[in-house]
Amino acid sequence: MSTQEGQDWLDGLAVRCGIAAEYYDNWGRLHRTSEQTKRAVLASMGYESEQPEALREAVIAWDEASWRQPCAPVLVRRIDQPLGSWSFSVPVEEGAAHALRIEWEILDESGRLQEKGEAGPGLAPADTTMLGGRFHARYAVPLPPGLDCGYYDVMAHAATSWGEVRGTLRLIVTPSRCYLPPSLQEGARIWGLSLQLYAIRSSRNWGVGDFGDLAEIVERTATDLGAGVIGLNPLHALKNAKPYHISPYSPDSRLFLNVLYVAVEQVPELAESEPAQRLLKDKDFQTSLDSLRASELVDYDRVCAAKMTVLEALFQTFQERHLCDLGAGAVTQRGQAFLDYVRKEGERLERFALFQAISEELRQRHPEVWEWKDWPAPYRNPGSPEVAAFRKEQAGRVRFHQYVQWIADEQVTAIAQRARALGMPVGLYHDLALGGSRSGSDAWVFQDVLALTVDSGCPPDAFALEGQNWGFPPMDPHRLRASRYRLFIELLRKNLTYGGALRLDHVMGLFRLFWIPHGLPASAGTYVAYPFEDLLGILALESVRHKTMIIGEDLGTVPDEVRASLSAAGVLSYRVLYFERQGIGRWKEPGGYPSQAVAVVTTHDLPTLAGYWSGKDLKLRWSLGLLPDDEALRNAQAERAQDCRRLLEALQAEGLWSKVDDAGSLPALTLELVQAMHLYLARTPCWVVLTALDDVTGELMQTNVPGTLDSYPNWSRKLTLPLEAWWTAPALVQMAAEFKKAGRA
Repeated sequence: MSTQEGQDWLDGLAVRCGIAAEYYDNWGRLHRTSEQTKRAVLASMGYESEQPEALREAVIAWDEASWRQPCAPVLVRRIDQPLGSWSFSVPVEEGAAHALRIEWEILDESGRLQEKGEAGPGLAPADTTMLGGRFHARYAVPLPPGLDCGYYDVMAHAATSWGEVRGTLRLIVTPSRCYLPPSLQEGARIWGLSLQLYAIRSSRNWGVGDFGDLAEIVERTATDLGAGVIGLNPLHALKNAKPYHISPYSPDSRLFLNVLYVAVEQVPELAESEPAQRLLKDKDFQTSLDSLRASELVDYDRVCAAKMTVLEALFQTFQERHLCDLGAGAVTQRGQAFLDYVRKEGERLERFALFQAISEELRQRHPEVWEWKDWPAPYRNPGSPEVAAFRKEQAGRVRFHQYVQWIADEQVTAIAQRARALGMPVGLYHDLALGGSRSGSDAWVFQDVLALTVDSGCPPDAFALEGQNWGFPPMDPHRLRASRYRLFIELLRKNLTYGGALRLDHVMGLFRLFWIPHGLPASAGTYVAYPFEDLLGILALESVRHKTMIIGEDLGTVPDEVRASLSAAGVLSYRVLYFERQGIGRWKEPGGYPSQAVAVVTTHDLPTLAGYWSGKDLKLRWSLGLLPDDEALRNAQAERAQDCRRLLEALQAEGLWSKVDDAGSLPALTLELVQAMHLYLARTPCWVVLTALDDVTGELMQTNVPGTLDSYPNWSRKLTLPLEAWWTAPALVQMAAEFKKAGRA
């Protein structure tokens, strides 16, 4: 085989797998995907990419797959469009293609028969081909009308001279749009607060904001401030160990909750557990809690250790009082509630808890081992006999991790229910991270779907000149589809449970994602395409089922056609004041914002309003080496000053600011000016406006500085204002009053 033929097979397989041959960056420059990158990405998808003959065989196998499988794994159809037909492929005698009879039935999610019928004889093949000396025919079988939205299994079989052929197709019928709360449909425009839960200071928490604090925030913001939504950082499970395992956007699992947020003193078993009560009354323990509350940064290791110590005592009491000491088969009502939760969560909770137990055991034996890929070989496979044996031997420890997840689920579910009872139009609104840590339980459980030898990231842009590597493995779109989108569906179902809105981090990941092979810089990566129409349809279905609004974080370079698709699917856009410009850097007028959107001043990856106005973030980036030299700093400062003056001009044009600059200098960032900027957003038609607590409390330092790990205290900084002082703080009280005047209460 010639070199050119080998290159053609490589390019052909890359195209079939959705690997971009080229892309344009943020400056409009063309980047061609290198041969090295194509081979590495193909290898991550499971293809032998170095030998030309292997590439040729892979292309042939790809093209023949739809013929050799009787049915596609999955078919997604929108209910507002004709359902059309599904395909059935079968080897037949060439002269007998019109005589074939295909019998089929459609079962719903509970296994109940919904429709049955047959196609043929006399059905003409839609297409034919020869494979391995056999004649194959593909038939288009019409779907019956009248199917409701939902998940179905189409079971089909046909008898041929070669034998009986059976196939199963997962049919997913979806709404055309995601859910929208009735109040927004009726024209209401709401506002709310956004916050990082861990950053909350209070006199009762243990040095990290928790679900007890969140319960108070929901109660007071709804009743006292008239807020309709509380925006939260992801609540996903973390290892809670600095510096690598505290980012809520690189979690251990996106299917379960961070137990650090459990309000331990609100767990019912505390009233029954003398050991736990003794721990809490211990003078040294209380002294430790006082120091954790007083610290400027969250001390993840110590907080986690303190909470787990007490939770283990509570679990022991729970076992004794509600599960074990009541005789065979007897449990209390609370014990039954736990067993019901375990049964409902099923295998996903079982494997999550099993992973935690194995991690603990192996880390005790090998403290230097953090990656499950470094475990002894038998434990790397969730389905191995050794893992099954461990499950039996360590059943109590597995149950402990199930118990702690149940407690967390109880607390956040109660908060979400209380938000609805208070009449909040949205209530809790939290993030679904784009991916999870490759060392986490999701990566262990879903090895068959994730591309574990590449990372997700983004190409070079003005914000990150070398590009960004986010360090977590992407889902392989082809293996995801082959699995009938199981992981995607599970992620949605779990994360849509707890609130009235869900924000998808980097929503462009539904369309394409930037893959970076291990060992290469971010600039050497390339884009891989995803089946966005299928994913948007499933998103709409789960959104409607859970009555949860969807927001897509669509920052950066987003093609117009992507935003059009998201808008048509009912996904709200995410608009950040800092980025909304027009012309030569002028700030976009309020009327230029879309209505189907959430408007915010800033985000966790950007400077706070006080940091932005003072330029503190620019000096920080320079000190961290994220700006190349002093000249780059001076240029950035000059550009920032000009941006701030233009913002003042925009506020003046709206009648929100009338003060004149003194000799061209910027005014101080007063409460009045902060309010003016938020009222600017309040005048947009955006359905939701969020105020970041960091901006209310005047924080200078931002939550996270992308591109840093241990040189900046990412995901650790606490708010300066304690929770108890919020409700009389002039900044928050006046802000709420101004939003009420603007018609957003």
